[in-house]
Amino acid sequence: MESAWTLLSWGPEGWLDDLASGALVTVSLALATLPIGLATGFFIAVAKNSGEPSLRLAGNIYTTIFRGLPELVTLFLVYFGAQMALQNLVHLYDPEGTIEINSFVAGMVALGVVFSAFASEVFLSAFQAIPQGQYEGGYAIGLTRSQTMRLVILPQLIRIALAGLGNVWMSLLKDTALVSAINLADLLRQAYIAARVTKHGLLFYGVAALMYLALAIISSFGIRAVERAVGRREPAR
Repeated sequence: MESAWTLLSWGPEGWLDDLASGALVTVSLALATLPIGLATGFFIAVAKNSGEPSLRLAGNIYTTIFRGLPELVTLFLVYFGAQMALQNLVHLYDPEGTIEINSFVAGMVALGVVFSAFASEVFLSAFQAIPQGQYEGGYAIGLTRSQTMRLVILPQLIRIALAGLGNVWMSLLKDTALVSAINLADLLRQAYIAARVTKHGLLFYGVAALMYLALAIISSFGIRAVERAVGRREPAR
C-alpha cells in the first residue's frame, strides 16, 4: 500500500500536482467571478436605491430569486438550462448545429449572479449609511450627479461596504466547490478523483479542506490589507 507521503508527492506516483492544478482553477474561477459580481451587484444596488419604482422592483426581484435559490440549482440552470435554450435557438437556423457551454464559463456566470445578489445588499446598506447631505454638498459645489457619485459617494461607499464584501468573497471562495458537479477540474473534483482511484478518501478530502482553509486565511489577510489601505487614505479624502 502506498504511503501518504508518496500519494501526496509530485510526479506520476503522487497527486499533489493534480491538487495544485485544481486549486489554481478554484482561485481563477473566484477571481474571474469577482469583478462580474461586484459590477452587477453595484448596479443592482443603484437600481434598488433609485427613486424609479420599476428599477426598484426589478432589483428586488433579481435579489429575491438569486438569494433564494440554492447555488447548486442556479449552477444547473445555467449549465444545463441555458445550454438547452441556446441549442434550441441554434436549431432554428441550423438543424445540425450544436453548442456547448464551457464548464468554467457556466460556473463563472452562475456564481457571479449569486455573488451579485448578496453584494447588492451590502452596497445598498452602504448607500443607506451615507447621509443625504453628502449628495447635497456635492451638488452645492457644482458637481454633476455622476461626479458626485464618483468623487464623493463612491469612496465612502467602498470603505463602508468593504467588510461585508469580504464576507461575500469568502462565501464565493467556498461556493466554487460546487462546480465539481459539472465536471470542472477544480480542487474538490481533483480530490474526489484521487480519493476514488486510491481509496484514500479521508486523506485527500482532508488535504482539500486544508487547502481551502489556506485560501481563506490568505484572503482574510488580503482583505485586512485593503481595509488598512482604505483607512489610511480616508483622512486625506
